[in-house]
Amino acid sequence: MAPDMNETRQRLLLRLKRGGEMTLAELSPGFELSVETLRSHLRSLEAQGLVLRAGHRRHGPGRPEVVYGLSDEADGLFPQREGEVLRELAAFLVRTGRTDALEAFFQERMARRREVALERVEQLEGRARMEAVADLLSEEGFMAEVVEGEDGGPELRLSHCPIRDLVGVSHVPCRAEIGLVRELLGEPLARRSYIPDGQPACAYGVRGEPAAGR
Repeated sequence: MAPDMNETRQRLLLRLKRGGEMTLAELSPGFELSVETLRSHLRSLEAQGLVLRAGHRRHGPGRPEVVYGLSDEADGLFPQREGEVLRELAAFLVRTGRTDALEAFFQERMARRREVALERVEQLEGRARMEAVADLLSEEGFMAEVVEGEDGGPELRLSHCPIRDLVGVSHVPCRAEIGLVRELLGEPLARRSYIPDGQPACAYGVRGEPAAGR
């Protein structure tokens, strides 16, 4: 749970997680707070995108009550094991000599992204095109930006690797991702730095020969 969230809101999220969609009347038992105060906390959680209104429910005479539920974003506050399981799966494929299956998966994944990505950059050139590619990568979680390289030319810098666990097992994801980036830029890339080598970012310039694939 988010460390900066107060105890009441954490308890509301936990109760919704355990109980599913609930009305305020169903949520309130156990809280030594007024209904209006709890409603205010729920509004704040709604504003944060963690709670949503899932409809209405009638408990008797009177107006139906709002039914609250957790958003997909709220689900991310609870323990996740996908990264660990995917790393184990990739390690299993590599260990059993089926790296080709891993390569096929990432090639297919890049193919699904290629058409939409090309549409976003095809009318652009030079630095503007590189900036658009950086935006696409940032949407995938790479925290990409265009900076000035040591040679004075533009450099594509990725400050975060959202698939670091997989890259720790195989460089197949890197090869697939950078292959797509080369295609989007329409120019060869030269690797300047690489996170798996202990450097703070992956950086690529568009001058010189393409970096060797890993």
